[in-house]
Parts: sequence; structure tokens; C-alpha cells
Amino acid sequence: MTQEARSAAPSRKKTPPVAARSDGHSSTTTGPAFQQYQAAVQLLQQGKFERAMAAFEKLLPTAPMEIKERCKMYMTTCQRQLDRPSLTFATPEEHYDYAVSQLNTGYYEEAREQFNSILAGYPDADYAFYGLAVLEAITGQAQECLVSLARAIELNPRNRLQARVDNDFQSMVDDPRFTELLYPEVP
Repeated sequence: MTQEARSAAPSRKKTPPVAARSDGHSSTTTGPAFQQYQAAVQLLQQGKFERAMAAFEKLLPTAPMEIKERCKMYMTTCQRQLDRPSLTFATPEEHYDYAVSQLNTGYYEEAREQFNSILAGYPDADYAFYGLAVLEAITGQAQECLVSLARAIELNPRNRLQARVDNDFQSMVDDPRFTELLYPEVP
């Protein structure tokens, strides 16, 4: 580029970020209101609808206009979720089927809650311990998997045979403790 061309080229200046608007609110992507908004959305995503609803309600009076409508929409979503009837199961086996469906769709924390809920009412439900063992194997919790699977086998020895052919335990096959649990030495 020649000297003339350089001097004729328009200069490019970076526009400084907007720190505050004329109405006194900070930009929607910074400031405490946006941080509160993000925290409330995270609670919603975690399924903590009561806490999310309270957070949105607290934020709404001071929220910038850009997120006020979103807050209202999310509050409606929270209310719909809270108004849904709670799940009821005719049998613990039906409850187990629901827990497995949550596991299979990747809702691991919901599945864990369901398995633990079964065990709270039926502490000898071997299938719930087995389900927990599968969940723990899938989520990389080797020690917890071994404990749950050992309890499932203790309550129902047929679980040992099932675990030998269950592909969900693939992450555990190289663990010698897992092998010992599935193929114990007979004295």
C-alpha cells in the first residue's frame, strides 16, 4: 500500500464496550441482575422449580427490560412444572421401570433419585441396587458401582449372572475387583 493509500484509508477504531445505559441499568450481559438471572436459569435447568421461581420473582422488579420478559416466561414454566401431578407408581417394579427409562435417556440424577426412592421404601429391592450399580458404572463411579452391585448380588445371586453379560458394565471389566465380584473363587 502506498503512503497516499494508507492516509486515505479510513481509520478503524474499536468501539468501547457499553458500561452503563442512560437509564442507569448496566448492560444485560454484565452486572448483578444478569448474574441473578443466570443463577435462576440454572436452577430451572436443574429441575429446582420452587427455588428458580423464587429467584425469578426476586429479580423481576429490578430486572433490565431485556430480561424482564424472559423472567416472566420462565416463571410460567416453573409454575407449570410445579402444578404437574407428582408421579405415583402402583408397584416398586413400575417405579423401577421409570427409573430405568430416566437412566436410558441420560437423566442420571433423576434416575439416581428414583432408585434411592425405591430403596427408601424397599431396602431389600435387589433390582434397585442393580440399577444403581449400572448408573454408577455408566457415570464412572467405580467404587460406588462395586458396593451397589455387591449388595444386589447379596440380595439375589442371579444378579451376578446378569452382570456378567450386561454391556452397561463395560467400563468395569478391567477392574480386578469387578472380576472377583462376578467370578468368585470357590473354596
